[in-house]
Amino acid sequence: MTREQCYRYLTERSIRSPNVHWLAQIIASWRAGEGVLPDFLGLEPYQFDHLLKRCFPGADIERQAQSGKNLDFSRMLEREDLEKLLSKFRSSAVAESEWIAAIIVSACLGSDHLWQDLGLWSRKELSALLEHNFPDLAARNTKDMKWKKFLYKQLCEAEGLYLCRAPSCEVCVDYRQCFGPEDD
Repeated sequence: MTREQCYRYLTERSIRSPNVHWLAQIIASWRAGEGVLPDFLGLEPYQFDHLLKRCFPGADIERQAQSGKNLDFSRMLEREDLEKLLSKFRSSAVAESEWIAAIIVSACLGSDHLWQDLGLWSRKELSALLEHNFPDLAARNTKDMKWKKFLYKQLCEAEGLYLCRAPSCEVCVDYRQCFGPEDD
């Protein structure tokens, strides 16, 4: 099944919620071996099962990852800090936000842009997902900073550090685009 076929399969079985669009993209890409998410999308197995039952009732989705081969587990030190940051800004009005936060944290361990590591189909999709699930945090990104860089900058600023880089920037092909005027 192609990524697009998997997306259609999921959305045909989905509940009405803005998050199912993004979750269907993430799962479809994950099933196609795109992105970096590990087994269960980085969720606990029971969380993954609950997500599927709630958002895509009746969908039969494999639980093991086709992707997830590029995770840098040496960066696990910031995992708890990222979880706390997203938890602090999570919209309590959106039921799936807890799962979305855990999936984002897992994707932050990848080496590409966050939208690519998640398996979303564009940066615009990631912006919309963050604005919906973490509106106050997304509103802080007033200079349209790349999202992974923005999240890590939030962690650094919380520690009183104001020169901070996302962990995989030096190997990224878009290095010059990310570290331009927005750092002034």
